[in-house]
Amino acid sequence: MTDLDLDALASIARSLLDGIEDRFVAGVGAPSAVAKGPDDFATAVDLELERRLTDELSQRTGIAVHGEEFGGPDLDTGAVWVVDPIDGTFNYSYGLPTAGTLLSLLVDGVPVIGLTWLPLFGHRYWAVDGGPVHLGSDPIPALEPTTLSESIVGFGAFNVASRGRLPGAYRVRILSELSRDSSRIRMHGSTGLDLAFTAAGVLGAAVVFGHQAWDNAAGAMLVRAAGGIVTDLRGQPWTIASTSVLAAAPGVHQELLDIVTSLGDPGDFLP
Repeated sequence: MTDLDLDALASIARSLLDGIEDRFVAGVGAPSAVAKGPDDFATAVDLELERRLTDELSQRTGIAVHGEEFGGPDLDTGAVWVVDPIDGTFNYSYGLPTAGTLLSLLVDGVPVIGLTWLPLFGHRYWAVDGGPVHLGSDPIPALEPTTLSESIVGFGAFNVASRGRLPGAYRVRILSELSRDSSRIRMHGSTGLDLAFTAAGVLGAAVVFGHQAWDNAAGAMLVRAAGGIVTDLRGQPWTIASTSVLAAAPGVHQELLDIVTSLGDPGDFLP
């Protein structure tokens, strides 16, 4: 896998994502087709786009694909594409523009290509390992150090009564403490958008409570390529096994991490 031509693979991936944009836009407002759990579903467009990308990526690159809807090979060994055909499915189904398609190439569990397509904004973010982040065909500047008080922060969704890995009460407490230092907190309902906008410097940071590789890998790759810092909420370097993401510009990351770690163990917030 060391002889992969990342630039060529990224070019193929970009062309395939461009190829599904019209269908993505035309499908806005699609209703639930498959119930996946409480407050979670997939539309028929999710299923259609994942099948199409899986077939085309496999044929064009010879690399297997792991998708949100249909699964795929193990993510820790060798090269594998990871795709989320519609990130922000609720937004997409209800007609909000904060939704997109996420695609990354992992090699032995490490993202080396990241792409986030936001067709309803006309934004296409991508990067390869070691290179700058691009918006369309243009490279964008690396992230500069800044402060939390000067930043907009993307914040993950929560239910205050939830008792999961990161309890709702813990998430609310982070939000409360964060609001003491920033009055510019936004909840977009799309992890991919939050991470891409962080890489682009639109947001100063993104706080992500989800743990799935199809949600996080592309955006984590972009933020790192932009010169940002990506860890979990405990401050450990982010990997595809991490249970959360804290991604931010230099300076902002440490301020946020100090806030989060001062709250102690998430398990202490269980009712």
